[in-house]
Amino acid sequence: MVIAPFDFATVAHIVFGSGVRERLGEFSSPLGKRALVVTGRTPGRAAWALALLAQAGATTTTFAVPGEPSVNDVEMGAALARTRRADFVVAIGGGSVIDAGKAIAALATNDGAAIDYLEVVGAGRPLGRPPLPSIAVPTTAGTGSEATRNAVLTVPDRRVKVSLRNPLMLPRVAIIDPELSRDLPPSLTASTGLDALTQLIEAYVSVRAQAMTDPLCVEGIRLVARSLRTACRDGTNAAAREAMALASLWSGIALANAGLGAVHGLAGPIGGMFEAPHGAVCAALLPHVCAANLRACRQAAEAEGADPAHTPARRTVDRFAYVARLLTGDPGASPEQGVEWLGILVDDLQIPGLAAYGIADEDISAIATQALRSSSMKGNPCALRLDDLSAIVRAAL
Repeated sequence: MVIAPFDFATVAHIVFGSGVRERLGEFSSPLGKRALVVTGRTPGRAAWALALLAQAGATTTTFAVPGEPSVNDVEMGAALARTRRADFVVAIGGGSVIDAGKAIAALATNDGAAIDYLEVVGAGRPLGRPPLPSIAVPTTAGTGSEATRNAVLTVPDRRVKVSLRNPLMLPRVAIIDPELSRDLPPSLTASTGLDALTQLIEAYVSVRAQAMTDPLCVEGIRLVARSLRTACRDGTNAAAREAMALASLWSGIALANAGLGAVHGLAGPIGGMFEAPHGAVCAALLPHVCAANLRACRQAAEAEGADPAHTPARRTVDRFAYVARLLTGDPGASPEQGVEWLGILVDDLQIPGLAAYGIADEDISAIATQALRSSSMKGNPCALRLDDLSAIVRAAL
């Protein structure tokens, strides 16, 4: 087997396990004495962290991010970090909070507005100075943001969600304590868990899939397949929570190095245009994107000539077949049976269709057009046309 060259980067220090949140002070002490603590809409849930930071000799300033972060949110947070002369940032919450923390850490040390550094709609400037060091403490199991090098931000006046991206934005430390997700309601457990599954599948079939990320994707898909339903049914099940937290971490590492695909290519515009939670949108799209990619790859394999076993499209079909075996537990499962399994899972976990967020037929063309320009589409395993993307959104309504 020929191993293709690859480029791999991840968090400098990962700490995983039940109870490891108690080590926050140990990892914050070397970073300085003034912390900006980024939280979700209820800062009181981070009281344990403030106490640990105080015990470690740090003074803290709290900045709450009530929802998915906008450029305005992170600019306000960065200004606060500069005013309080923060030495480091601690982000405690779901993917939105951790993305906000990474963006705040980056903007706190760099001049200009957030738009100057954004992909697609911004100038895409590289960071001139390293961000403040950051510590990420996820409280959900889904986005893997503790291991990614980007922050997804909403640009309200453009009605889009795009990334601020730089390898320097990887957190200094990721503290993953599965106990922090025990109180998540079933609906949030389901949507975040399906986001992790989406990221694992998309990274595995990506055109940028590589030797370092493939094993993480394979084992992560296996973990989600056997644990997500249990975590939704019984949030106190420690084994299921640990499995989902680990799968989420691996999904973040995988996407940061192998890229994503059309699910996230569509989810970005949808999130910018509508008040729609990212994980639930990805979940609604996942079976339909997999079905469309599988059809397109089969057609491409047939067109590629006499030796389809060694073509990129044929290899992608084979990867979808392996995903199906991982999901179903059936060693003879076809790729189509994997897609069917995903659809059943989404239905079983009561994921709403996209129409629940106000998306209608008249919005589909704009969503699909924006998706074609998305950076996530660069990793999609086959070329999808505008009408393919439109059909996916229509099927997910």
